[in-house]
Amino acid sequence: MKKALSSIILTIMLILVSSPAYAATKQIEIDGVAIASDVKPETKNNRTMVPIRIISENLGARVDWAHSDSEVTLTKHNMKVTVKPNSSIAVKNGESILMDVKPYVKKNRLFVPLRFIAETFGCTVDYSNSTVTIHTAPLVIDGTKVGALQQEYHMTMGGVVQQINGNAYIEAIYKLLVDNKGKQIEAPVSYSWRVNYSEPGSYYKNAQYDFLGEKGKSLQRFDIYSSFGGGSYDGTTDHPSVVIHDPSEDQWYEFSAAASDSIWNLIYKASENGFQTVIKNTVA
Repeated sequence: MKKALSSIILTIMLILVSSPAYAATKQIEIDGVAIASDVKPETKNNRTMVPIRIISENLGARVDWAHSDSEVTLTKHNMKVTVKPNSSIAVKNGESILMDVKPYVKKNRLFVPLRFIAETFGCTVDYSNSTVTIHTAPLVIDGTKVGALQQEYHMTMGGVVQQINGNAYIEAIYKLLVDNKGKQIEAPVSYSWRVNYSEPGSYYKNAQYDFLGEKGKSLQRFDIYSSFGGGSYDGTTDHPSVVIHDPSEDQWYEFSAAASDSIWNLIYKASENGFQTVIKNTVA
């Protein structure tokens, strides 16, 4: 009787494990950092399926959902990828790509094959027991690998220095800084860490970004400034709301306000997902 019961239990377990929709409780890591998600990854047709937003955002991509046709668009630098539920065809920069498992919606999340998402963004995937690790390539500046992005910002009382360690976040932020420079301009007449209420049209530094080498030395720095009040640095009323300073060239450029917002959003996501380390916080 016991032997028969054991055989039945073993058979049920084998059926469950081999079922295409069997849920797996795999842990996903990106560069050694465990990614938290309110929806667990699953295994379907021997493929690890993951919620598209949490993985894509941690690889530095923006995720947009077109509710009209349930199409999801992933955007990173000059790459655009679209996927649809129940369709094995993804489109990358206009080229169709065949996925071996169709994405599907569950618990209001779109699940997609993990390997497809990772390799689309140039990453590699390793499987070890119950852990799946995505490896991303480090940003390289002038032949040196970037180990961390250090951001500094000030508030009315005190300031914060923090580092971002995720390669995908670092690369995405670097691209936003470089690719969204506008036309070259003269240096503002007034600019500093503080808002100058007595001088409308002055600029205040809302963040400083240092890309650090593996030994902690700054390889590249960018300073982002926002305007305060009316007027401008050159005496006209038509002036950019955001500018960027490249200290290595000592050059100033117009900068995209939307790109500045995107950078802050990426840093917020990095903080949420364990890729941020606060070095100093003196905010009162």
